[in-house]
Amino acid sequence: MTEVSQQQWGDVSGMHSVDLWLLKSSQVRVELLTLGATIRSVCSRGKDGQFEDVVLGYDDLDGYLSDKRYMGAVVGRVANRIARGSFVMEGREYQLDVNNGPNALHGGLRGFNKAVWLATEVEGGVQLSHTSPDGDQGYPGEVQVSVSYTLQGETLTAEYQARSTKTTPINLTNHSYFNLAGQGAADIYDHQVSISGDSYLPVDDTSIPTGEIRRVEGTPFDFRKPVQIGTKLKEVPGPGFDHNFCLSSPGNAWTERHAARVCHPASGRVLEVSTSQPGVQFYTANFLDGSIRGKGGCRYRKHSSFCLETQNWPDAVNHASFPDCLLRPGEDYRHVTRFTFTTV
Repeated sequence: MTEVSQQQWGDVSGMHSVDLWLLKSSQVRVELLTLGATIRSVCSRGKDGQFEDVVLGYDDLDGYLSDKRYMGAVVGRVANRIARGSFVMEGREYQLDVNNGPNALHGGLRGFNKAVWLATEVEGGVQLSHTSPDGDQGYPGEVQVSVSYTLQGETLTAEYQARSTKTTPINLTNHSYFNLAGQGAADIYDHQVSISGDSYLPVDDTSIPTGEIRRVEGTPFDFRKPVQIGTKLKEVPGPGFDHNFCLSSPGNAWTERHAARVCHPASGRVLEVSTSQPGVQFYTANFLDGSIRGKGGCRYRKHSSFCLETQNWPDAVNHASFPDCLLRPGEDYRHVTRFTFTTV
C-alpha cells in the first residue's frame, strides 16, 4: 500500500505555488515537486536496513529555480541535443533556442523543467500535467503533456503522455542524478553498471550523433556485463560517458524492455531501469564541477553521480535512419519507464 500526501513547498513569482508530493511504501520513499515534475528525492534501504537518499538535488526552491543542470526534472519538449537548434519538417525549417554551444538542449532556454505543472492525485501516486503553447521555444503546435509517477512496493513508474495540435518533435525523459551510496557521496567509481545495449551512437565534439550506429563489442562502451564505472571511465576518451545506448533498432516496436542495472556493492543498493523507449543516455555527471551546493550543503563534483535518461535517440529529428520522434495531430505519445530499488 502506497501512502500519498502533499504540502505546499514554496511560491514562484507570477506562477502557481510549488507543491511537494510524498509517495511512501514500506521499501521506498519518493519526493516529487510540481516545479519541473521533478524527482526531488528517492530514499531506499541498504543491506544494513537504513534508508539513504540516492537522488541529487537542493534543500529549497531557490536551488531548483536557479538550477542549470536539470536536477531530477522532466526535460522537454525534446530531451537531449538537436544539432544547431534547427530541423526541417514538412518542408519548413524551424529554428529553436540554442542553449548548449551551437545546439539546443533539453527543450531550450526555458524548457519543461522550469514550468510549474498541475497535480492530480491518482492511485499510488500523482499525475502532473503541463500545456506547452504553440511556438514555445520555437517548437510548433500546442502540446498537452503529462507524467504520472506511481509507487508500488520498490518500483517507481513514470508514464508519459502527450498530444499536439500540429506535427512536432517530442522526446520526454527524467533527468535524475543518482548515487546509490547516498546523494552526498564523493563519486560513483565503485558502482557496477550493466546496460542492455548492443550498439551506441558515436558523437562529434559538440555531443551530436554522427549518424553511425556502432556495435559496443570491443569498445569502452560495452556494458553488456556488469563492470565498475571507475574502470570504464579510464578507458573512454573525453570527460566521461554522455552517450545514447540503443535498446532497439529503428522500426522495432517500442515494447518495454530492461535497460540498465546499477549496483553499489558496499551498501547493497541496486537500481534497475526498464523502459519502452528505444534508447538510454548514460551520463556520468561530467560537467558538475563543485560549484553547486546541494542537499545538506554537499558540493556536487564531476563523476559524483550518474543519469540513465530513457529516451528516443538524440537529434532524431535530423536523422531519417533514427526512430521517428514526430508527434502528429490525433496521435498519442505514450511511454513508460520503471525504476526499481532493491538490495543484494
